[in-house]
Amino acid sequence: MKLTDIVARCEHLFEDLDFNAVKEWKAAQPGRMAIGYMPIYVPREIIHAAGMLPVGIYGGGDQIEVIQGDAYYQSYICRIPRSTVELGLTGRLDCLDGMLFPSICDVIRNLSGMWQLMFKDKYVHYVDVPQNYDDSIGGEFYAHEMQQVREDLAKLRGKPITDDELRAAIAVYNDNRAAIAELYAYRAQAPWQAPTSEVYLVLRAGLVLPPEAHTQLVRDYLAAVKAEQRPKKDNARVVLTGAFCEQPPLSLIKSIEMAGCYVVDDDFVLVSRWLREPVPTDGDPLTALSKAFLHHSVQSSPKYDERREDKGKFLLHQVKTRGAEGVIFAAPSFCDPALLERPMLQEVLAKHKVPYTAFKYAENTGQMAPIREQAGTFADSIKLWSAA
Repeated sequence: MKLTDIVARCEHLFEDLDFNAVKEWKAAQPGRMAIGYMPIYVPREIIHAAGMLPVGIYGGGDQIEVIQGDAYYQSYICRIPRSTVELGLTGRLDCLDGMLFPSICDVIRNLSGMWQLMFKDKYVHYVDVPQNYDDSIGGEFYAHEMQQVREDLAKLRGKPITDDELRAAIAVYNDNRAAIAELYAYRAQAPWQAPTSEVYLVLRAGLVLPPEAHTQLVRDYLAAVKAEQRPKKDNARVVLTGAFCEQPPLSLIKSIEMAGCYVVDDDFVLVSRWLREPVPTDGDPLTALSKAFLHHSVQSSPKYDERREDKGKFLLHQVKTRGAEGVIFAAPSFCDPALLERPMLQEVLAKHKVPYTAFKYAENTGQMAPIREQAGTFADSIKLWSAA
């Protein structure tokens, strides 16, 4: 498949707020079900094991005008819950048979309860995660939480979800994460070949496609970009962080690249890269998923840190392993987890003499000139410092 065709397909899926890909998947086989989930992390393996399609709901972006959603939330919180409510109330999410709300923040916790009131005929579950990382405490708690989701989805489909089905689903997602890891490694090595504005669209496609199809799409994109010869620029290599939940508009990513930055690592669509190691496919599958969460997941501000001294280690690891020259903190306005953590991370970067800059955005940010100017000034300063 041609590179232009792959990117065009991904952009079409990204812009389709009617979720036609989900509707087509369900229509292809009567009786199929789709379960939506909010950002960060949910155990999608359980949804897949049930024969259902996991569908990532990341708000309405800059393509939807929020009218009804504003009546449900205050103006001083992030935009993603309001645009998600708008998607639901305008019927765009009618193709979903249920919703999972992961433990991100109080806003998303409250949204799960609100969803139960608004859509009483739909399955809704708030997915809690452990705050204790001992296998016998937090591990048992999380395995129990996943067992509840397993039983709920089994009830929806009308028969139990077997361990073998779960193991098969784990293998499918291991393969998907491996493909995405290969894509991220390639981008860090040659960011001019795989621009982040394209990589982001490829990731977003995975929110509405079956994981097997998305894995093939990622590998098709990798093969296509490797066959291209794109010009290399003297851009600054940066890590972009803070966008783990509400996603930036695509134009923001393009603006950062146009300003002279190569994004060599990020926390976009974090659900697709939450687990950093393959999950074992032998033994008890829920125990394997639980231990993977406890011991092999990324550090992110919504995730509880056991030890304060570990704060910033993961970000420094991203900078070092990706060959980054600086960090851009890009967080949604009113995102408490990201904005509360930012000063602590900046302190760590300053201690290790890693340049950084910061700004806020909303998923419907329209004015990109200031962001482009700030990113461009940051890129120029990195090149000056490097030369010095």
